[in-house]
Order: sequence, then C-alpha cells, then structure tokens
Amino acid sequence: MKITIVAVGKIKEKYLTAGIAEYTKRLGPYCRLEIVEVDEERMPADPSPAEKEKVLAREGERLLKHVRDGSYLIVLDVRGKALSSEELAEKIDALALAGQSDVTFVIGGAFGLAPAVVAAANERLSFSRMTFTHQMIRLILVEQLYRAFKISRGEPYHW
Repeated sequence: MKITIVAVGKIKEKYLTAGIAEYTKRLGPYCRLEIVEVDEERMPADPSPAEKEKVLAREGERLLKHVRDGSYLIVLDVRGKALSSEELAEKIDALALAGQSDVTFVIGGAFGLAPAVVAAANERLSFSRMTFTHQMIRLILVEQLYRAFKISRGEPYHW
C-alpha cells in the first residue's frame, strides 16, 4: 500500500522530527510512506474572516496538488469521525481488500483546512475532540498507522 501524508508546514521541534523518523522507519515493512510538506501561508496577527479564508484557500490549493488521481483521500478534521486504533486498522484493511492501494492523509495548518479540501475528501477523520498542533498530529498519525498495521497482522505492539 502507498500512503502519502500531505501536511502544511515544516516540523520545527527535534523531538517531533525524531519521532516521525522512527515511525517512518518502522512503517517500511508495511507500506510505502511519503510525507509531503507544503508551505504555510503567513497570517496577519489578527486576521479578518476574509483574510483567514484566503490563506486557507491558498494552502488548500497547494495541498490538493499533491493528491494523486484515484487516491483515497482522508482529511484530518476535528469534526470528522473518531476511530479507535482497531477501527483504523479495519479501515485500512477494507481499503486494501477493495483494491484501494493508494491512500492520502491531509493535515491542515494552524487554521485548519479550506472547504475545498474537505469537500474533496472521501472521509474525514478526527483523532480527538481535543486540539493538537498540526505538527504534533503528524507524529500521532504515523504512530497510529504503525499501530494499525501491527494490529492487522496480529503482531504485538510495544514501544
């Protein structure tokens, strides 16, 4: 399976970079993982709703350019469906069984996702009703993907 994570912004904290690198390495035997970073738009200190909308639209255009035709698009959205780790494993298994070998996850920036990105999604996924930084959610996503593949194969998961 080919999994692409398209995310706004670069990871700045070393502990997050190290964690993402570790899980990316661990995912090697299970899938082909690619992480694509798109530039984060500069936002004024106190943006108006119209300025916020323009920023999200520009980021959204850049995000969607990296979603391949035919890829199953899952956007991370606080208003999305919450899944357990086991349910995420079942979802990935179901996609594979249906012949869907290309899955793209999209992570928005600090202000979320453009409506066009959400509208293009096959599915909206929420990891929690809590708010996490868009940088931290990238680590959580790769960890949960690794856990999902371990669950699917009945392998023990220990960190």
